[in-house]
Amino acid sequence: MRVEQFAFPGPLRDRLVAAVVSGAKTSTTSLLAEYEHEREPLPRVGVRSAVIDSDGRAVAVTETTDVRVVPLAEVDLRHAVDEGEGFTTVAAWRAGHEDYWHSEELRAALGDPGFTVDDSTPVVLERFRVVADLLR
Repeated sequence: MRVEQFAFPGPLRDRLVAAVVSGAKTSTTSLLAEYEHEREPLPRVGVRSAVIDSDGRAVAVTETTDVRVVPLAEVDLRHAVDEGEGFTTVAAWRAGHEDYWHSEELRAALGDPGFTVDDSTPVVLERFRVVADLLR
């Protein structure tokens, strides 16, 4: 089974995982560059994934329902809201994501200390549904 790790272990991952388990988070955004760097295939519709918390425990199983690769400038409000992080505008969503994507931790993971995004940066938009809550 594919493993889904939202962000890096810590408070952000804990919030995102809680939003997945509660059903508030039904979409996520990743950089295409992350998949390319890790040499991992993109998620596919119908694939189930184990959602991992900060302690490395599987807490839920999701099923991918849609995957699109688009330029960052094409992310719409519905996707931003469905990320379940409380964003009410695309601008706020983008600012929050750019903070993460420009963090030292992500730049180190990509092996590119100067990594930055712009309107043309390809992002992977994934939609999913929870098929099993492993905490119950």
